[in-house]
Amino acid sequence: MDIQPKDLRRVVVFQNATDDDLHLILQNSIMRPVEEGGYFFFQGDAAEYLYILASGQIKLMQSNPNGQQVNLRTIYPWQMFGALGVVRAVATYPATAQALEDSSALAIKSDFLHEMLATRPYLSFDLMHLMTSYIQEMQSRYRELATERVEQRIANALIRLAGQSGIKLSQENGIELSFSRQDVAEMTGATLYTVSRLLSKWERKGIIQTGREKIRILQPHELVRIADGLDKK
Repeated sequence: MDIQPKDLRRVVVFQNATDDDLHLILQNSIMRPVEEGGYFFFQGDAAEYLYILASGQIKLMQSNPNGQQVNLRTIYPWQMFGALGVVRAVATYPATAQALEDSSALAIKSDFLHEMLATRPYLSFDLMHLMTSYIQEMQSRYRELATERVEQRIANALIRLAGQSGIKLSQENGIELSFSRQDVAEMTGATLYTVSRLLSKWERKGIIQTGREKIRILQPHELVRIADGLDKK
């Protein structure tokens, strides 16, 4: 995949970069393809590279000592991930990055971008902006875990995914998501059994339709009602 400097302007952290800086970043990076189910890095690995997703879709997940996984965030094209090494000299990745489909990402040496931060204030400000948005999203998800019923959390997750990566089909066919029930369970802190039970219930009501690693939202307004706690049935 041939990436041009102008493509990097779609990345939040590089939106204010000069043309010369964008050329310099590309000169000091490599393209790394990963097949579906493969990994860009594992939790605990040295954070030697940061990545810009160019194509595909990946998930960032953490595991506890018992092996239970939580999906922290889903990454879409032109989003940055694995950037902790840029702001901390000795760092390890706090999460594992797994490809949900065949994906390619631009790998940039963490220490190279760390050196750029010293003379490019825009990088520091835009990186702070990115980190702030991540913190706000984590706060929202924590609030959901602490205050909302599991039905609301799952409905909220589907609505969020629809806005981020949903494919709009015809009005009758709804919005399609390329996520499995296991993915939804990891995103919401619910068990696979609970997610399967609720999705089956909503499918019987005609709110959604499920398939192999696919969820199609047929009645988004009903899903919003559930997320808002208006449907207690």
